[in-house]
Amino acid sequence: MKHFRSIGLALAATFVVSQAGAQELTGTLKNIKDTGAITLGFRDSSIPFSYLDDNQKPVGFAMDICYKIVDAVKKELKLDKLEVKLNPVTSATRIPLMANGTIDLECGSTTNNAERQKQVAFTNTHFLTASRYVFKKSSGLKSIDDLKGKTVVSTAGTTNIKQLTEANVEKKLGANIIPAKDHAEAFLMVETDRAVAFVMDDILLASLVAGSKSPDDYVISKDAFSKPEPYGIMLRKDDAPFKKVVDAATAALYTSGEGQKIYDKWFTQKIPPKGLNLNSPISAELKNEFAKPTDSPNPDDYK
Repeated sequence: MKHFRSIGLALAATFVVSQAGAQELTGTLKNIKDTGAITLGFRDSSIPFSYLDDNQKPVGFAMDICYKIVDAVKKELKLDKLEVKLNPVTSATRIPLMANGTIDLECGSTTNNAERQKQVAFTNTHFLTASRYVFKKSSGLKSIDDLKGKTVVSTAGTTNIKQLTEANVEKKLGANIIPAKDHAEAFLMVETDRAVAFVMDDILLASLVAGSKSPDDYVISKDAFSKPEPYGIMLRKDDAPFKKVVDAATAALYTSGEGQKIYDKWFTQKIPPKGLNLNSPISAELKNEFAKPTDSPNPDDYK
């Protein structure tokens, strides 16, 4: 009788432990386990990070990183299958859609800064950029001061339009600042002479110029509105278990050398749908970042 009682107690203990194990999951990991799905937020025109190809499928450098994270989450949760849902986001909607649970990862070109970290979290940096402006050679611009009294566009909801607005006040430029709904619309305003310049992250400007009808007509400024700034895959704030999995996945990717291979695929080779080549080899700063991954929002940490 004692033998059966011992077996019963052992089974009960095992049941309690397994239940406790199941209850350990919280936040995003629990939701993914319960639903069997993870939702990625993507951009439609942030070439080469996240954009639509000619089949209207989201592709890009950040998308490839997110799929590596998905693999890690699937392994962590011991799932045979994990459905990947795709949800479009814009500069203005990405943070609200993350905060309200619509998306689990934002795979784009989002700057990681201290202000945003009050609302969301970021994983390890996958790119470094600076805020500059693109203009037509024919406009004769040479410096930020030459934007005085001009119409300048930037994308709504970005750090760039904030930096432009601050510079407009500090330098007393008196520029007419127009917020565009997305990068494509902003560049079109310069293309059609409705704005003299478009302020945005330099790599995004390079991709827009490369994909334009007349790339030789445009110049990207040497003057910058910012120090080098880090891009990171965005996730929900105060979700330590999920962030631990995501950070481990991105750190493993970058330190293994596979991160640079994915980088080269999107920045030094022809990319869909038009076969553009951005000819932007990895910088020494980003190489250092890949060797020692960090999610720091401080530009001074990237030298």
